[in-house]
Amino acid sequence: MRLTTFSDYTLRVLMYAGSVGDRLITIDETARTYNISRAHLMKVVNTLTRAGYLEGVRGRSGGFRLAHPPAKINLGAVVRETELDFALVECFTADNHCLISRFCRLPNVLNEALNAFIATLDRYTLADLLLSERDFDLLSPPRGLVRGPLVDGLKASNS
Repeated sequence: MRLTTFSDYTLRVLMYAGSVGDRLITIDETARTYNISRAHLMKVVNTLTRAGYLEGVRGRSGGFRLAHPPAKINLGAVVRETELDFALVECFTADNHCLISRFCRLPNVLNEALNAFIATLDRYTLADLLLSERDFDLLSPPRGLVRGPLVDGLKASNS
């Protein structure tokens, strides 16, 4: 399972918004913080505002902030909202042409794995991910840092 860039940016926006407390932040500020596209972030912020995770304030001094305390924002719910396609294999789609679909047991296993993935996210809230606002001042691009995946039986990518 791999989250889309949209979901990745969604989690980053929420983490940054949660780190600054009740202060309004802007899309431009967030784009500079992460060095990512303003256009992508506009879509993310609009989606999060429509979904009720962010509160948008219009006007010259406007911006956005969390609409709920970080402990009330469940990561599984956020990912369900932003991931539009959980079709891990062809037979999960309406355009399935796999010849063994009627008899194949793989979809059952993959559904179990997908549900375990989401269940893990359901155990965490945004509060579990928050950094301090000061941490964002210390950001620098990672040089060769690979954090995962850490799958039992496989060596870590940078060990």
